[in-house]
Amino acid sequence: MEWQSALLLMLGALFFFMAMGTPVVFAFLAVNLIGAWVFLGQEAGLAQWVRNTTSSVTSFALTPIPLFVLMGEVLFHTGLAFKAINAIERLISRVPGKLSIVSILGGTTFATLSGSSIANTAMMGGVMMPEMQRRGYHPTMSMGPIMAVGGIAMLIPPSALAVMLGSLAGISIERLLIGGILPGLIMAAGFLGYVIIRSRLRPQDAPSTPEDENPVQGWEKWKPFFSDVVPLLGIFIAVVGSMLAGWASPTESAAIGVTASVIATCFYRALTWKALWTSLIETAKVSVVILFILAASTTFAQLLSFSGASAGFLGLVKSMGLNPAILVISMLLILLVLGMVLDQVSMMMIALPFFMPLAHAAGVEPVWLGVMILIALEIGLLTPPFGLLLIVMQSVAPSSIRLPQIYRAAVPFLVIEILVLVLVFTVPWLAVGLPNLIR
Repeated sequence: MEWQSALLLMLGALFFFMAMGTPVVFAFLAVNLIGAWVFLGQEAGLAQWVRNTTSSVTSFALTPIPLFVLMGEVLFHTGLAFKAINAIERLISRVPGKLSIVSILGGTTFATLSGSSIANTAMMGGVMMPEMQRRGYHPTMSMGPIMAVGGIAMLIPPSALAVMLGSLAGISIERLLIGGILPGLIMAAGFLGYVIIRSRLRPQDAPSTPEDENPVQGWEKWKPFFSDVVPLLGIFIAVVGSMLAGWASPTESAAIGVTASVIATCFYRALTWKALWTSLIETAKVSVVILFILAASTTFAQLLSFSGASAGFLGLVKSMGLNPAILVISMLLILLVLGMVLDQVSMMMIALPFFMPLAHAAGVEPVWLGVMILIALEIGLLTPPFGLLLIVMQSVAPSSIRLPQIYRAAVPFLVIEILVLVLVFTVPWLAVGLPNLIR
């Protein structure tokens, strides 16, 4: 079979199943079965498909995924994350848009401990939205920061999606995790800058209250920060520092994070059997879904390669004579368009089998590309009409808030994320500087 026919069969069947409403993972599995039967030799092909699927999820490199998920679940279900947010709020005073700033700083702090964009947005929305509504904050100043900072969890370790991307794309997971730190922090700084400037120009969008003007002073102001925030940041430093120093692999650093989280919850006397059991159950649910996705996507990429579709498509693109910069821009534009209609996992599963061979052939720095792909995936979380965090915000926002309002609230922060993507494209050091420090 010619490569064009093989590519048409695989992608055509995939989009057919998706158009029928089949969940994405099951659509990929169905296509894998068809591909194994056609390209690998019927019954023998199905047996090979089983072996390939098994080997794709038994890689030791995937171990950080359940560990990072467990780390965030423990801190979430024991309530330590909520204590950190309250401590940050007490620390900030006489600043325009105080609650919006708390949302950004608190969400960024939780992102360094959670790794889940959905959990980040849902938690911050449930904690901050009612108070912001009570104080009369403009929807852009209340919902926008919460949604925007939720996506940072995709960039800053621990990030289960970064581990998944590294595994699927063949990028060093350790370097990819470290590479997302600077862009994530720059993005958070951009969000803060926008909130402060808008609060000064339009104070009616983020009105202050008497408690903002008469904050707690002295040690009572700083005590919660040192008791509830610094120890949690210590967990992040232990995870990232152990990788930067070369003392631990991603798996070992994830284990350090889980151990430190459990010790911290015990120290605070917050760890109960119920919280631990709930954390383990939620971790198992999320991990099974992620591993299911990895199995389907890896086999799909293998079938594309075996059928000749990947090599044929690679030859076609190479014949166009695109330079590496234009090639990367094209990839990012495709991801930004896909982000309007697909979730992040689907985008990776469809795009990476084609993108990575092209990138390797063009000599593109894999960590730089991987970080930009993560940012593009993050942008998709806020892109109407089907951005995942837009839907999450609708579920936690008051019933009076309509979806068009949520769309408008996301726009300024969406622009900031695109600017950060452009910045990382033009200054690759922002993505590869820290990874190059790994010993």
